[in-house]
Amino acid sequence: METCKTFQMPPTILYQQNSFEQIGEKAELLGKKALIISDQIMQKLGYVEDCQQKLSDHSVDSVAFLGVASEPNDQYVEEALQLYQDETCDLIISLGGGSCIDTAKAVAVVATNGGNIEDYVGMKKIAQIAPVPHIAIPTTAGTGSEATDVTVITNSATKVKMMIKQPAFMPNVAIVDPLLTLSSPQKVTAATGVDALSHAIEAYISKKSHPMTDMMALSAINLISKNLHKAFTDGQNIEAREGMSLAALQAGSAFSNASVCLIHGMSRPIGALFDVPHGFSNAMLLPAILEYSKDACIDRLADIGRIFSSEAKHLSDEDAAEVAVQSVKDLCKSLDIPNLEQWGIPRKEFVSALSKMSTDAIDSGSPSNNPKTPSKEEIAELYQICYEYQF
Repeated sequence: METCKTFQMPPTILYQQNSFEQIGEKAELLGKKALIISDQIMQKLGYVEDCQQKLSDHSVDSVAFLGVASEPNDQYVEEALQLYQDETCDLIISLGGGSCIDTAKAVAVVATNGGNIEDYVGMKKIAQIAPVPHIAIPTTAGTGSEATDVTVITNSATKVKMMIKQPAFMPNVAIVDPLLTLSSPQKVTAATGVDALSHAIEAYISKKSHPMTDMMALSAINLISKNLHKAFTDGQNIEAREGMSLAALQAGSAFSNASVCLIHGMSRPIGALFDVPHGFSNAMLLPAILEYSKDACIDRLADIGRIFSSEAKHLSDEDAAEVAVQSVKDLCKSLDIPNLEQWGIPRKEFVSALSKMSTDAIDSGSPSNNPKTPSKEEIAELYQICYEYQF
């Protein structure tokens, strides 16, 4: 019997300018004392203090964990969990980029279900008990983690990014306030924006796509094509920021239900071994992998090409698919996306890591969702192409 298509989102999503103002109102319905999982940048910007004041106005106590300093790893999860337990909290609020949100998801599940976060990889341990209530507040327009049941945590010992997907990781509430993204630096805007584009494109070309995810993915691609470069060149363009926040939310919902593909499968090992932020590693791979996959998904890429260019509406599917690939390349170039060599990854170390990265990519399961499924040897070859790829 064929598996039914499903579509899951957070039970409550607040999306509009100034929706952050409602954090206290939503929090008091879920708990009495919140652990805010954030980082030093959010503290310096005043977002953490603002959040705590809004909580206090609604009689919700709080304590902040500000130790998320890079891509999320199991050590952050352990440290935040310990603070949660020591302070007898009953609610978790994530405030920041995808790293803060993913860390919070892991803490929320492990706090009630026990074990270590690595126990949940591959459904070896399934969360049977409801997680700690979690309110996710993104301050970047990229990961879409506020709307997914996925968390990606690096195993510090094995240097593998663990992609963990279970319904329990879905936040209870997502508060998407475009005003919070005005503080994103230009490079972060570029990287997170292409991350959202990667989510949307992969959701659309995934073997697991279905009508609901298609709708979200195509809408996200349309918004990104119109707004990403504007947000990059003028970070205070609130209309562009609003478009990107909605796009990231839609793209996150799409890939959470349709799964990601080869780009993400290859991206995670780069991040784990060479400390490349997730958005950048996706962006570095996106154009070359679209070129590799094109022949197996011409019709879908043609749809994307016709979003990027009105002139492509009159072209054949083959030509419109090429417009899609070229448009993505042009966008990455306009956003100053570097290749792996330009990022500063030493060639010798990169070549030495090819076998491990290729194995880890396949083991993640994501490449099997790609329209064209690569062998380990093909993945290694793609890594080498991407190392000095010219956008």
